[in-house]
Amino acid sequence: MLPQGKIIFSGIQPSGDIHLGNYLGALQNWTLLQNDNQCFFSIVDYHAITIPYEVAEMPKKVQGAALDALAAGLDPEKCVLFIQSQVPEHTELAWLLNTITPLGELERMTQYKDKTQQHAAAINAGLLNYPILMAADILLYHAELVPVGEDQAQHVELTRLLSRKFNSLFGEYFHEPKVYEASVPRVMSLLDPSKKMSKSLGPNHCLNLSDSPEIIKKKIAKAVTDEGGGGGNEISGGRNLLNLFKMLSTDKPLKQKLEQDYRAGELKYSEFKPLLAETIIKVLEPIQTRRAELTAKPQKVNKILMSGRDRARLIAQKTLQDVKAKMGLA
Repeated sequence: MLPQGKIIFSGIQPSGDIHLGNYLGALQNWTLLQNDNQCFFSIVDYHAITIPYEVAEMPKKVQGAALDALAAGLDPEKCVLFIQSQVPEHTELAWLLNTITPLGELERMTQYKDKTQQHAAAINAGLLNYPILMAADILLYHAELVPVGEDQAQHVELTRLLSRKFNSLFGEYFHEPKVYEASVPRVMSLLDPSKKMSKSLGPNHCLNLSDSPEIIKKKIAKAVTDEGGGGGNEISGGRNLLNLFKMLSTDKPLKQKLEQDYRAGELKYSEFKPLLAETIIKVLEPIQTRRAELTAKPQKVNKILMSGRDRARLIAQKTLQDVKAKMGLA
């Protein structure tokens, strides 16, 4: 059951093409949450620059993330969509939170350890302080719920710790946000189902929202499978493809039949793969159409983002003023 009447914050990094895993795990969920909650959704470009990136490509990626979010169904009349770097209160609150964050808490963050291994030649303070900026993102808007994946849940826990510590040191102000977990199975790589779908694994590992029907058919044709059978719940190529179909299809009897066939080891991939590809194409078609329409109207998109910036700043400025006053800085 979807929450109602809650303040919600979530962000998406402008890292290039949005893939199907991003859509099912985040954007689709955002479109549902925006209807009955006060939602703040941000394109978190400050987070994106904690790892090496092409400077010339960043504006395009930010704009692309905005286009994808709007094309996926975000309604600027129902939610606040904005670019993180256009609301300076995010970094100012992050600095204030830096002064009450135990260094040991940052050093034990799993994502920090993973990122420093992946980018050993470019370890920077931003990677270490990433969770503090995320805490500022959340606390600025007094968010009650934060839709994030498993890899970000530890950061929300740090946000909870910092809210308690701030209240203890300077007086009651922040409440503790909670992780909102949508009931969506993880979308795994098409070629390595032991790993989450990710662009970093290679183009054939993921399905991008921008992929043409021909590309989708080719990628699904190359996707790894298995024989099925047994419990059929283990992470595997066949289970991954079947889960994907079940998430996207509205044909309940067909989904039940395919599940039965898979568990019995009788799923015919020569028939199932084209069916899955057509289902994906059908789901992505209206998103791609809306994106093309928005791309042709850059002024409209910029107006939406500027409006989102202004609406976000009204709340962010008030929060920052309150925090500084409590810390004796106003």
